[in-house]
Amino acid sequence: MFFYILIFLAILYLWWRWGAQDGQKIRDLTDKYIFITGCDSGFGNLAARTFDKKGFRVLASCLTEAGAAKLKAATSKQLQTVLLDVTDPDNVRKVAEWIKAEVGTAGLWGLVNNAGIMGPSAPTDWLNIEHFRAPIEINLIGLINVTLHLLPLVKKARGRLVNISSTGGRLAVCGGGYFPSKFGVEAFNDSLRRDMKAFGVKVSCIEPGLFKTGLSNRKKIIEEREVIWNQLPPAIRKQYGEGLQRSDRSFMCHLALSA
Repeated sequence: MFFYILIFLAILYLWWRWGAQDGQKIRDLTDKYIFITGCDSGFGNLAARTFDKKGFRVLASCLTEAGAAKLKAATSKQLQTVLLDVTDPDNVRKVAEWIKAEVGTAGLWGLVNNAGIMGPSAPTDWLNIEHFRAPIEINLIGLINVTLHLLPLVKKARGRLVNISSTGGRLAVCGGGYFPSKFGVEAFNDSLRRDMKAFGVKVSCIEPGLFKTGLSNRKKIIEEREVIWNQLPPAIRKQYGEGLQRSDRSFMCHLALSA
């Protein structure tokens, strides 16, 4: 008798698991819009192509016309591109209005904040405020501004929002604006997640480690560091020594935590 009860419970469990998985399937993809920033290359480009293949209505923003044209050529007619510089408030506002017109009453089912840069990174006393500014403006301030403009549409769809951070949002190993910007993304994500819970909006944060993207381009890292080194006051260069600039150890932090 006990044996039959176990079989019954096992069948009941398997039936429950099947039902739970079936309930997680996303249905009617053609009326679900996803907006992704930073789709010229890297994670954003891959995400746009992947969601397009699955049948979602993808709205992909690119920084350059060349990036937009290349993405369009590799995807279906359903995917739409738009040019967006997340540091330009007027551009962000206009793109948000365009998205609102596109999604209509359906709202925005998904928002993926992916646009970002590494920016120059080196020992802190090699840098000036401009070296910090661009990564923070793009990776953090731009991300927040895009979110604020599109949040009403995400709430309307009871959708989901994904912020692309980095392992560098948990551990900073170099000077520069990249790591402070990613720590900021983590904090913004935490507060937004709590704020949106009552509205049925899911907020997630992805923390990639080392991937081969434009952000971890070894040649570019070396060139940027050499430009900074060559502009340093003689006293700073003397303190660090000429050999440090050319050693692999001087830029390993980039390759360890690039995302």
